[in-house]
Amino acid sequence: MTAKLPPNTRFAIFSAQSATDFEESGLMSTVPLTETEIAGSVAAIDAGAMAGASTRLLFELPGLSLAHAWFKSGFPLPRHSHNVDCLYYIIAGSLRLGTEELGAGDGFFVGADVPYAYVPGDDGVEVLEFRTSNSFDINLLASNAAFWAKAVEGVKAKQADWPAESPPSGLTFGRNSNPAANA
Repeated sequence: MTAKLPPNTRFAIFSAQSATDFEESGLMSTVPLTETEIAGSVAAIDAGAMAGASTRLLFELPGLSLAHAWFKSGFPLPRHSHNVDCLYYIIAGSLRLGTEELGAGDGFFVGADVPYAYVPGDDGVEVLEFRTSNSFDINLLASNAAFWAKAVEGVKAKQADWPAESPPSGLTFGRNSNPAANA
């Protein structure tokens, strides 16, 4: 489990093996969803979307958090924002952000409340997510039924491929050393 460190910590070591599931960390809260976002999210989850992403909390202190996210090829990341600044560093794979193609060693900054979305590349993408807080929200900005219909179609089309995909970096997280099991 990721250690809870006191605010005055001056030195700490963390390990991928002690990373926790991000959803279980309680760091991120969801802004209330619209009816379209609820229906679309449920449909995407029912289609198997959860098998296309994995996010692990690596480190947190008051005012700072670091997570590792792996989005498999074709994962439909909806347009969203967070209420804190975020810095993303691509460690493996690639993504398309607007018209920009970014790969390993590239990154991007997203200010608080700035909407964004990106599309993982053919091998998926692994990013490190640095945030200026250890408590923040996610505000889905995908109240478009057409987006969700396309997302569900995409999940159904890619779902058979996802079990064979492993993180392009080869990194493993948590106690299980099998990357596919950490998805």
